[in-house]
Amino acid sequence: MATLPPDPFEPGGMVRFGARLRDGEITAEAATAAYLARIEILDSRLGAYEYVAAEAALAAARDIDRQLAGGEDHGPLMGVPVALKDLIAIEGMPTTAGSNVDVADVIGVEGTFVKALRRAGCVILGKLKTVEFARGAAGVNRVRGTPWNPWDSGVHRIPGGSSSGSAVAMAAGLSAFTIGTDTGGSVRGPAAFCGVFGLKTTIGTWSIDGIFPNSPTFDTIGPLTRSAADAACVYSALTGRPVPPPPSLAGLRLGKPLNHFFDSLDGDVERCTATAIAALEGDAEIVPIEVPEVAEREEILRVICATECVAAFGRDSFIANQDIMDPLTVARTAPGLDVPAERYIRVLNRQRALCRIVGEGMGDLDGWITPTTCMVAPTVAEVNDIEAGLALEAKLGLNTHPASFFGLCATTTPVNALGSALPVGLQIVCAGGEDAKALSIARALEDLFGLPPKPRLDGFL
Repeated sequence: MATLPPDPFEPGGMVRFGARLRDGEITAEAATAAYLARIEILDSRLGAYEYVAAEAALAAARDIDRQLAGGEDHGPLMGVPVALKDLIAIEGMPTTAGSNVDVADVIGVEGTFVKALRRAGCVILGKLKTVEFARGAAGVNRVRGTPWNPWDSGVHRIPGGSSSGSAVAMAAGLSAFTIGTDTGGSVRGPAAFCGVFGLKTTIGTWSIDGIFPNSPTFDTIGPLTRSAADAACVYSALTGRPVPPPPSLAGLRLGKPLNHFFDSLDGDVERCTATAIAALEGDAEIVPIEVPEVAEREEILRVICATECVAAFGRDSFIANQDIMDPLTVARTAPGLDVPAERYIRVLNRQRALCRIVGEGMGDLDGWITPTTCMVAPTVAEVNDIEAGLALEAKLGLNTHPASFFGLCATTTPVNALGSALPVGLQIVCAGGEDAKALSIARALEDLFGLPPKPRLDGFL
C-alpha cells in the first residue's frame, strides 16, 4: 500500500501555511510536490483531475520560492496550490468543458480570473473534471468519466455537479483549494455532497471571460475550501474586499422558509439541519418566512439556461454534435432550441423583477438558513437511466436554484457531524452583493460547530 503524504495545509489551513511559508518551515515547491504525490496515489480511483500540469506547477512553485526569498510578497495566496474546473481556459492546458466536442473557440483564451490567481502567486496544479458543458447537478459524465465521491470507497456515489472534480479534489486533499462555477448550484451541491465548504458568489463578482458560457445570466465563479476561514481568505485576496470577523450569534436574524426548502428531506438531512438550527436558536433569532416566488424557479431554469447554452454553443453546432454528447446533456439542453425570442425576453424580464422582489423581501434579515440539498449523495447507478437522471436532477437543485435565479449569494457548510455518515450541507443565503457578510456568518457557524470530519481514504489506496 502506498504511503500518502500528509496534506500540507492540515492543520491550520491557509493562514497557518502562509506563516510557515514565510518562516521557512515549508516551501511552495514542497507543498506542490506533496499535492502532486497525493494526486498520483489517489486520483486513479477518484478521477477528480482531467489534466495534471505537474512540471509546470513545480516550475511555478520554484519561481514563487525565489520571489519570496528575494523579498517579493504577493499576499495570502502566494505559493498556494489550486486546481480549476475544466470549464476554464488556462494557458498551456487543454480545456474540454467535460466533452469530446471541441469548444475551444467558444471558451476563448485565459481570462481575467485566472490571471488574478497568477498575480496572487497561486500555483496551478491542473484542471478538474466537470459535467459536460456544466449541464448537470449530479456530477455524472458519461463521455469523460464521473469522479468518485471520497466518502464511500465501496459504492460509487455521485459527487454532485457540475463542479464534480472540484469537490472531490477538495474533499480528498488533492489541492489547497479548488475553483468551480455555480449557475444553479454547481459549487454548493458538490460541496454539500462531498463535505467541504462552498461559496456561490453574487453575479458579477468575478468576470466569466475565458469560461464556457453555460448561462451568462447566472454563471458565477466560486471557491471550494476546507473551511469558511479559507474561503474568506480566497475571497478577500482576489477581490480586495475584507471579510468581517464572525458576528455574534446573538445579533443574527435568519429567515427559515416555511415553503419549498424543507420539503421532502431525507432522514439524515432533516436530522442534521434540525440539530444545527436548534443549536443556533439559543442565540440567533430564527424567523419563519415565506418565499412564494420560488414557485417560478422551474420555468426560469428551463428557458433561460437552456436557451443561453444553445446560443453560446451555436445552434447548428449543437445539433451537429448531439451524437457525441452525453445523452443527459442533450436532454437538458435541447429544449433551448425551440424557445422563441419573445418567450426568452419575457422570462428574462420576469427573472429581473423577481430579483427585485426577493431582494426587497430580505428586509431586516441577515439571510436565510436552509438545507443545501434535500438528500445525501445517491449512487451513480441511480442516475444511469436518462429518465431517472432527469428526475433526480430536478430534485438536486431544489434548494440551490433560488439563490442563483434571484441574484443572491450563498454558502454551504458541512454539518454531517451532527448525525449523518454521509455529508450534509447547511446553506446560508444572503442578499446580492453581501458575499463578505455570508462568509462572516459561515465563519460564525464554523466556530459553533467546529471543522467538519474528513472522509477515510484508506479504501482508495
